[in-house]
Amino acid sequence: MRFSLATLTILLALCAPFAAQADTLRCGSQLISLGDRSFEVQQKCGEPAFRDLVGYSLGAYERREYKIEEWVYGPDNGMLSILTFEGNRLRSIERRRTR
Repeated sequence: MRFSLATLTILLALCAPFAAQADTLRCGSQLISLGDRSFEVQQKCGEPAFRDLVGYSLGAYERREYKIEEWVYGPDNGMLSILTFEGNRLRSIERRRTR
């Protein structure tokens, strides 16, 4: 099956919105990754602009309660970085354009 260049371009454009979540984020010359501890992120990126306690989560197989926090960095070049921590571990990195 052969695709034209226009068809391939359209397919790539349709897949682009699914790449909004990232596994790493650059802070200056440092990289942070999913699974990093909150103190490691703070050492590399500094104090966040905002820090919100979202709530608590129960462990799936353990009788433990985990704190869920969101840290917001930026805006840098019109983009906010929203980091979600669960039990002091980085669980998600979201990039969002400011208005």
